[in-house]
Amino acid sequence: MQLPRSSSGLSALAVARLCAEAAGDIIRAGFGITGISATKGRGNVVTRVDFEAERRTMEILGREFPDHAILSEETSATTRSDGWIWVVDPLDGTKNFSRAIPHFAFSIALCFAGEPLVALTTHPLLRDEFAAVAAKGTTLNGARAAVSGATSIQESVISLDLGYDDARGVRQLGLAHGLFPGVQGIRTMGSAALGFAYVAAGRFDAYIHSDLGPWDIAAGLLLVREAGGTVSDRNGSAATIWTRAAVAGTPLVHDELARLAATLPVD
Repeated sequence: MQLPRSSSGLSALAVARLCAEAAGDIIRAGFGITGISATKGRGNVVTRVDFEAERRTMEILGREFPDHAILSEETSATTRSDGWIWVVDPLDGTKNFSRAIPHFAFSIALCFAGEPLVALTTHPLLRDEFAAVAAKGTTLNGARAAVSGATSIQESVISLDLGYDDARGVRQLGLAHGLFPGVQGIRTMGSAALGFAYVAAGRFDAYIHSDLGPWDIAAGLLLVREAGGTVSDRNGSAATIWTRAAVAGTPLVHDELARLAATLPVD
C-alpha cells in the first residue's frame, strides 16, 4: 500500500519525527520538575507534560494530515477506524517520569484498517529513535535493527510489565515465578513502548504485557515484526493494535513464552 504524504509534502515517517521532536522538547523540559496532575486509578497517573506533549502532537498531525483520525491516550476516544488513523502515546511510562526515573517514551504509529504501517518510538532523554516502515525493516538511530539471536527461554533476558488490572498483574507475576530462575534475567521497567522497542533492537529477548491499550502496542507491533520478531496474543494468534495481552520476542523464544502464557487463567 502506498503511504500518504502530508499537506506539506512530507512522508508519514517525517511527520512522526516532527511530532517526536516537539513532544521530546516538552518532556525533557519537564523531567525532574513535574509531579502528578491527576490519577486515573491505582498507580495510573497523568502529568501536565502528558497533555502538553499530546496537544502539540495533535496540532502537527491536524496540520499535516487533516483528514486522518487520531487516537491518543489522554484525550482521544477509543474508536476503531477502517481508514488512516494515528495512534499516539505522548508519554509512555508516566509513573517513571513523575518520579524522575529516566525510563519512558514517546510513541506514534500510522495505521490503516488497524494495521500499523509506520512506527516511531523515542526515548527523549537518551535520544534513541526506533523506527519502522512496513516491508522496509526497523532502524535504531538510523542503523538497521534486528531481534536478538536467542533461541530459548534459558538464554533470554525477558521483560514484563504488570499494567493496572490487579487480576491480570497477579497472573503476570505467576508467569514470572514460573520462569525464574530458568532465564538469564527478568526486568520490569514500566514502559510498554520501550519494552517492544527493546525487543526489536535485541536488548530484550522477549516482552510480555497483559493489560495493553492500542497506544501501548501500535508502534511496537510493527517495530518487532519488521526486526524479525513475532508478536501474538496469549493464545499465539497474531496480535493487532487491539490486543490487550501480548507476547513479543524472537520467534523461538516467543513460541515458548506463548505456550506458557496460554496456560494462565483468562478473564
